[in-house]
Amino acid sequence: MYNIVNEDDFKYIMQDVSRYYFGGRLSYKEIIDDEMAPFKFKTILERYILRDLDESSTLESHLYHLDNNSPEWRVFKQLKAKVRVTQYKKGTTDRYTESVYTMDQLSSFSLEEKEEKGFIIRELILSKLGLLMFSV
Repeated sequence: MYNIVNEDDFKYIMQDVSRYYFGGRLSYKEIIDDEMAPFKFKTILERYILRDLDESSTLESHLYHLDNNSPEWRVFKQLKAKVRVTQYKKGTTDRYTESVYTMDQLSSFSLEEKEEKGFIIRELILSKLGLLMFSV
């Protein structure tokens, strides 16, 4: 469906005053190994997210398949995480649009709906306040 020439363009960790941004192509191992990732988030990943998940899994793949029955979903919801998604819109002019979804909104779509709408997970957005308030 889409051709990505340089996958590293979607592997980044950035921050602003109130949020952290993680590129969707990052694996959990890459996040844990990156010195720019906040230590508390690395600890949360190791203790809660990676218990039943391979650390080579990417954010894109994991968040795409996440549903509200999984313990990882509850962790991301508690962190006030949001996900930036690119969707393919068909119409008089076919185009891609971007949306930012909360964990509740993202999990409300079934896998079939995500596939039909052409979802591409681009970015995980974490609130610094949500990270601060999370008790490890």
